[in-house]
Amino acid sequence: MQNPKKSKKFVNYSKWGYIFLIPFFVTYTIFSLIPLLSTFYYSFFELYWANGGLSKVGPNFVGLKNFFKLFTESEFLKYFGNTMILWIIGFIPQILISLLLAALFTSNRLRLKRQGFFKSVIYMPNLIMASAFAMLFFTLFSPDGPVNQLLIQFGFVNAGDPIRFFSRITGTRGIIALMNFLMWFGNTTIMLMAGIMGIDQGLFEAAYVDGAKPIQVFKRITLPLLMPILSYVMITSLIGGIQMFDVPQILTSGSGSPNNTSKTVVMLLNSKLSPSLNYGDGGAISVILFMLTALCSVVVYRSMMNKTGNDEVKKKIREEQRRK
Repeated sequence: MQNPKKSKKFVNYSKWGYIFLIPFFVTYTIFSLIPLLSTFYYSFFELYWANGGLSKVGPNFVGLKNFFKLFTESEFLKYFGNTMILWIIGFIPQILISLLLAALFTSNRLRLKRQGFFKSVIYMPNLIMASAFAMLFFTLFSPDGPVNQLLIQFGFVNAGDPIRFFSRITGTRGIIALMNFLMWFGNTTIMLMAGIMGIDQGLFEAAYVDGAKPIQVFKRITLPLLMPILSYVMITSLIGGIQMFDVPQILTSGSGSPNNTSKTVVMLLNSKLSPSLNYGDGGAISVILFMLTALCSVVVYRSMMNKTGNDEVKKKIREEQRRK
């Protein structure tokens, strides 16, 4: 006679992971996926409100007419060029200074004091809303603002002829780039620091033992091994740059002055969302913007990941150690 064994109840907890994901997927479907699909759908239609919003016209299927009109009648390419210029002149100093600060903060030789304080200070602008930051800079660089007052006080500018920064192309673009730099270089620095700290410290020690200088170590070891993080930083910055809206919108009151040189693609999209205008034009801009963003992201990712030197760097160091 077999002894009865106590039956062990098996509880499957794997289903709870999927259950907890349901709120995310519901929210994503309602607020992201459905609007995305509807935008793509209406980009092939003509739809607007006439007679002061009393009568609805459409939706009438027009095929690719909205897309062709975007490149022939609209100044889409000009505004896309403005967007890329504003992003580039803000991103270049951002990545350079972030790399420098990340290298300094993670250096085992320098071992800077009060690192926590400096990290908090450089990250603080990232916590401020872009709209509030834009209003602050609009006040600072206005004709009666503190910047002009200081220049007048030190005799660089006449009191009756203050510098009108927002009426100059270089002034407006420079201020927008400066704001984007200040808002994001702290976040970039923290991510690059995390990337450097994730590199095997034995590689640095081996390089210094072999007589390598700090610049050589940074160029030959740090940068190649940091390429995955750099590609992530560049792609996310590129996406944010293409979607740039609030800063130039507030600084120029939506006009993109002077002469539409600071008007971005998303500002053009915003101007197409009036009820009296064709919603299909706005949908076409959104679709083209999505495709351009995806294309640029793929190009950046492939070009930078081809330079990744994780295995190559380790292989070279091992070969040099074997030779010695």
